[in-house]
Amino acid sequence: MKRVLYFGASSSKSSINQQLAEYTAKQLKGIEIKPLRLIDYEMPIYSIDREELEGIHPLALDFKKEISLCDALVISFAEHNGTYSAAYKNVYDWISRIEKLAYQNKPLLLLATSPGKRGGSSVLEQALNFFKRVHSSPVLHFSLPSFYENYSAEKGISEAFSLEYSAVIQEFQTIINEKKETDSSISF
Repeated sequence: MKRVLYFGASSSKSSINQQLAEYTAKQLKGIEIKPLRLIDYEMPIYSIDREELEGIHPLALDFKKEISLCDALVISFAEHNGTYSAAYKNVYDWISRIEKLAYQNKPLLLLATSPGKRGGSSVLEQALNFFKRVHSSPVLHFSLPSFYENYSAEKGISEAFSLEYSAVIQEFQTIINEKKETDSSISF
């Protein structure tokens, strides 16, 4: 069975991006889903000096192992001051030292949401531009503005965005279904 890893790129215990990532992963049919929470991977701020002195942090190795065991990833970005959260950037900095292609060229569905009308579009645009340059597998995306108005646990995504959202989910599902089984290039 194919496996999809999902997480909200935030360290908040009540992250709306974690909620959106979870909801999205659950829309995928016939797929095993695995949640991660960045709060469980808090590490010292990455620096080359720390890496040379102490090596790769064990939590980074754990996070990277989870990536190696999945076929695709759903990441929902929190926007902090127009960019990535410090928690996400730090985890990414650590795991990219294990392997430059941190997400091993697995298909990505990048999401963002916020309470505001722009729906984290600045951070999503940055992530999309970055991963389209360094990632050879498909990178899909969706932004949900005004989270509290356009999402509920009972009804899901509001009608105003349901067609666009459903199209992205269907395309991602097709990509996952057509992908060959995971073969990790990293040994742990």
